[in-house]
Order: sequence, then structure tokens, then C-alpha cells
Amino acid sequence: MAQVQKFDDNQKFAQVELQQFLASQDFDASTLKQSTQKPLPKRERIKHILIGSPKGITSTINRLHLVGYAHVTDWSQLLPTANPDEVMSILIRYILIS
Repeated sequence: MAQVQKFDDNQKFAQVELQQFLASQDFDASTLKQSTQKPLPKRERIKHILIGSPKGITSTINRLHLVGYAHVTDWSQLLPTANPDEVMSILIRYILIS
């Protein structure tokens, strides 16, 4: 019980210190918020589609993972196409547009 009381006292002390610090500062919070905001860069969605044999698709996904482009789990599961023995996998990435 003494530990709970000590924690409450420390928490109240820290809160009072914070309020005193903020009260002693000479700034306008709305001005500070405006000055620190930067325009957000525009992002565009890009879809990568791999189409081929299951082995070829899996190999390509693993190579792209090894070079650090995309984690293996970022890709969709292998999806069948209209052609026999052919599958596809999709990766959606967002790139910054300047």
C-alpha cells in the first residue's frame, strides 16, 4: 500500500512540475503547431503483378526480398490465372511523388 501511495505522490509531483514548466514558457501553442507542420508529400499507389509458374513467382518474390525491396509476406498468395499451370501474385506499394 505504501508503494501505491508513493507512486501517486510521484505522479502528482511530476504533473505539477510539468504544469509549472508549461506555464513559464512564452509560446503560443497554435503558432508552434503551424510552424512545425510540413506539407505532406503526395503518395501514389503502384501495383506490381508477377505472372508465371508457381516456382518462378516464388523465386522472384524471394529474390526481391533478398535485395530488400519487399518482404515475402507483402505479396498476395499465389492466385490462379486462366492459363493452366500459371499463377500470379500482387504487391501494392506507395511511392512518393514530387
